[in-house]
Amino acid sequence: MKKLRSFLDNLEPLFTQGGRLERFHALFEAVDTFLFSPPDLSRGAPHIRDALDLKRVMITVVIAATPAALAGMWNTGYQANMAMEGLGLAGLEGWRGALLPLLGAGYDPASIYDCILQGALYFVPIYLVTMIVGLTWEVIFAGVRNHEVNEGFFVTGFLYALILPATIPLWQVGVGISFGVIIGKEVFGGTGKNFLNPALVGRAFLYFAYPAQISGDAVWTPVDGFTGATALGISAIEGFQGVLDSGLTWMQAFLGQMQGSIGEVSAAACLLGALILIYTRIASWRIIVAVCVGLIVPSLLFGSPDSSNPMMSMPWQWHMVLGGFAFGAVFMATDPVSASQTNAGKWIYGLLIGFMTWLIRVVNPAFPEGIMLAILFANVFAPVIDHFVVQANVNRRLKRNV
Repeated sequence: MKKLRSFLDNLEPLFTQGGRLERFHALFEAVDTFLFSPPDLSRGAPHIRDALDLKRVMITVVIAATPAALAGMWNTGYQANMAMEGLGLAGLEGWRGALLPLLGAGYDPASIYDCILQGALYFVPIYLVTMIVGLTWEVIFAGVRNHEVNEGFFVTGFLYALILPATIPLWQVGVGISFGVIIGKEVFGGTGKNFLNPALVGRAFLYFAYPAQISGDAVWTPVDGFTGATALGISAIEGFQGVLDSGLTWMQAFLGQMQGSIGEVSAAACLLGALILIYTRIASWRIIVAVCVGLIVPSLLFGSPDSSNPMMSMPWQWHMVLGGFAFGAVFMATDPVSASQTNAGKWIYGLLIGFMTWLIRVVNPAFPEGIMLAILFANVFAPVIDHFVVQANVNRRLKRNV
């Protein structure tokens, strides 16, 4: 590592101001800080010493989301193997089918290795395209603005890849992350200045621009000729009884053994990630709890098995484990940039997300998921919420001093 450090130090003058490669300073700096801790220090007082820098925050979030990624890859392979078994197919077609035997994997639904490896052959290409395209845009904007490449995209790219179906075309992955980075973040000034979650902006764009590849019954299991709706899709048409009739149990839904986007299916894995983020104080427990309360309360107050609306019959505990609710509450709603910053504002912000999720799921059968639009909706109002919370505190203190 010392030789690599010395090599980068010798190259640095070429990329600094006045050097021949000055225009590529952002790219050099991104590689340097990815491999080593930044050498910059605060020389003058006042300043605070803290071991938790931005890079460590990003690494911790990726670690917290890794269980969801592993559970999602296993579920992707499991659903594919079960579908092939039901259709009487020998295996996958294309390069994935040729690569699996070389890696010592087969198509046994009971084999954890077979399922995870097969799921990885779908997730890894999505993730690689996301990182290559997204980082390219980050470097371009950093070079034009002459500022550093922010490590925040490593989390954005990881989460974005996890909220996509395994069958999505890779070119659409690139288009979606391009929209998320450029329109969701860079047009507002870059990381720290965006008021919308870039990963959700990219997915929302794909949902409305290419609905056939990101919704419906044929996109969740990577086997040609197999169709299987998500539990929320079934419930929107047939009601909660339709979910029970499909054979799905609550424990299967909690563990993530069902149709859905790659990383959103396992509420158990998301719960583990939540514990990591709360313990390290990176995510706000107030937001996570408030989002859950915002969903549970209207489900208890207004839910009815006799309603003409199919979604009204779903109990609150099923709402929490279906779709991307758990993933959104833990990893998306708690985004420190686009969420509310005040403690009271976090409660209001979270309650708004939970209630909007329930409202969209129940009132709009054409969009049974809900959590994505609910978070983007709350992102828009987060600054307004904080403004009124701060103003209320100011008014209260003024009255106290009168």
